[in-house]
Amino acid sequence: MLEINHLSKRFGKLEAVNDVHLDVKDGEIFGFLGPNGAGKTTTIKCIAGLQHPSAGFIRINGHDVHHDPLQAKAALSYIPDEPYLYEKLSGREYLELVGQLHLMQHEDIQTRIDELLKLFGIEEYQAELTEGYSHGTRQKFVFTAALLPRPELLLVDEPLVGLDPQNAHLVKELLRLIARDHHVTIFMSTHTLSLAQEICDRIGIIHRGRLVALGTLADLQQQASTVNQNLETMYLKLTGESAHVQLSW
Repeated sequence: MLEINHLSKRFGKLEAVNDVHLDVKDGEIFGFLGPNGAGKTTTIKCIAGLQHPSAGFIRINGHDVHHDPLQAKAALSYIPDEPYLYEKLSGREYLELVGQLHLMQHEDIQTRIDELLKLFGIEEYQAELTEGYSHGTRQKFVFTAALLPRPELLLVDEPLVGLDPQNAHLVKELLRLIARDHHVTIFMSTHTLSLAQEICDRIGIIHRGRLVALGTLADLQQQASTVNQNLETMYLKLTGESAHVQLSW
């Protein structure tokens, strides 16, 4: 489904992503972890076609994201870490626009919107302008828009930001469901290590632009030379971040 081949991205002298190479299979939930500034969001933006690689290439269903962008992007939806909505549209108008941009049929758009609004419990907000939404409600509408066209690949940058525990649980169950029953591939960047440990089939850890670990939890334990440790312990060891705090009070 998703092929990242020796991806690099430079901003002047800064190499934000350095020779990242990995494949993500159909229906796989792939967790992409790393410290702030490690290159996670840059990688995701390259996959989404929002930034052009300095080297390497990315293919979605065999289509090069930058040389065949319409075919590649037709298969994906992107949920950024900051939920952006068109603030002078109502929630339903925004979702209708998304459906039209994906060339969905009118009846399918309306049916799908009703289904997803009910799923996220946001029917009551659909007629209001999005500029008045809380952060959590905005996040739910962004999720709704992303799922509306039934994507084959879902890119998610920090999926639980702004969600209360009930809706965080809903999102986790939803991600599991669409991956398992509908074979949607999920590429998810998160700082919530418990989320990655709970739902991801495989995990990649990026540090200073380089992929320093890749595999299942068992693979990461082997790479970190740990036994029966949680993901936080492995992550800290693989990224060289100290888990010990010293403070003179």
